Amino acid sequence: MNTGWNLDNSYARLPEIFYSNINPKPTDSPKLVILNNKLAEELGMAPQELKKNEGISVLAGNSVPKDSVPIAQAYAGHQFGYFTMLGDGRALLIGEQITPTNERLDIQLKGSGRTPYSRGGDGRAALGPMLREYIISEAMHALNIPTTRSLAVITTGESVIRDKILQGAILTRVAASHIRVGTYEYAAKFGNKDELRALADYTIHRHFNNIVNDENIYLSFLKEVIKRQASLISKWMLVGFIHGVMNTDNMTISGETIDYGPCAFMDIYDSNTVYSSIDTYGRYAYGNQPSMAEWNLSRFAESLLPLLNENHEQAIKLAQDALAEFHNLYKGFWLSGMRAKLGMFNEEEQDEKLFEMLLSLMHKYNEDYTNTFLSLTFDRIDELSMFKNNDFENWHEMWQERLARQKENKEMVQQIMKESNPGVIPRNHRVEEALEAAVTKGDYSVMERLLSVLSKPYAHSKEQLEYAELPPSSLCKYKTFCGT
Repeated sequence: MNTGWNLDNSYARLPEIFYSNINPKPTDSPKLVILNNKLAEELGMAPQELKKNEGISVLAGNSVPKDSVPIAQAYAGHQFGYFTMLGDGRALLIGEQITPTNERLDIQLKGSGRTPYSRGGDGRAALGPMLREYIISEAMHALNIPTTRSLAVITTGESVIRDKILQGAILTRVAASHIRVGTYEYAAKFGNKDELRALADYTIHRHFNNIVNDENIYLSFLKEVIKRQASLISKWMLVGFIHGVMNTDNMTISGETIDYGPCAFMDIYDSNTVYSSIDTYGRYAYGNQPSMAEWNLSRFAESLLPLLNENHEQAIKLAQDALAEFHNLYKGFWLSGMRAKLGMFNEEEQDEKLFEMLLSLMHKYNEDYTNTFLSLTFDRIDELSMFKNNDFENWHEMWQERLARQKENKEMVQQIMKESNPGVIPRNHRVEEALEAAVTKGDYSVMERLLSVLSKPYAHSKEQLEYAELPPSSLCKYKTFCGT
């Protein structure tokens, strides 16, 4: 069978402290429920072959493809501020697919069984959360936000016990790599300097080839990771995405979004919005995400100190100076994105004040974040509940005066706004609707329609209109759960 696997195992050539070799745990009667045909083709694989029994057997962990060296990766992390030893407790890396364009991408089975890092867990996953990650990760990709991808979901034919008995499932996750801030914390805590250096050198050559000749390569490495995270978090903020569990083990060095457990997209604008049931004190609220990213990056910088300079005090100074740039980098990315969302092609000093005024009005009048920008894009401001209020009229006049000071015409302004403001996001109630149909009824048509609409968020098509509608009560206390 020519499925198209073309695997290498470079991570397994790192010092053994970073992983454990592991045999996949077979499942009873695996069944493919969804396959990402387009992604499969991008990986250089044959979708029709993956759908056959031999292909499903690999996706279920019942067999491994040629040249695969299955491993579970070791890492640590700060979870809600507290350091703990972690690792792939329910996942295994079957290898790195070398694509037709010579990309190297991790192929990981999530929910594939117990590992040495399971810490008492069963190593399995439930169908609902795996389908949820499939939906959200593919939506994020379509929104042009760096993210892990989802290749397939299979049901295992087994049950998993959480607060109730659920269907077991395995997600095949594709990532630039699964190297995390927590991987570096693990190396710094439990490894020696040579092992830390080996991990850093590996990561640099895999993700940051542009700095290999820099004088202080590890300082450049730190700066590159800071820049990527500043860019990533700004993209989250610009679409109203709330990750929900920004622990250091859920922050990739590559700059991709990872782990879609308790995430959600914001409806009514409120910087204090929290959806995660486990984020009791709002540590990872929408408005806290930039500062939490900076906190996580500080833990990364601490891990790199032995490599930055032989003198500990000088190493700290170098790290602090690099971290001090995060705020300006983030703000620059966010301001640029907001200018595009409001049709601005140049920069003016008062732009940030104009943006903050709009957000304040959204909060005051309980306006939906995504749909407010759509109303402005298509000049449908009468749809807004704040439409006839003087403070919004004043803001709108200021915005129009700002646009009039640039040379671009109205058509160009609307075009950049259309390209920057999605017509549809994975609304929480729509995601739940799709999961309910799939999990309880075995009906995947609702999910397939949703995925189709989400695949082109900037198309602004008629098909998207019903998916842009708010739930019956957009102020409801929606809660998300990790699904572990």
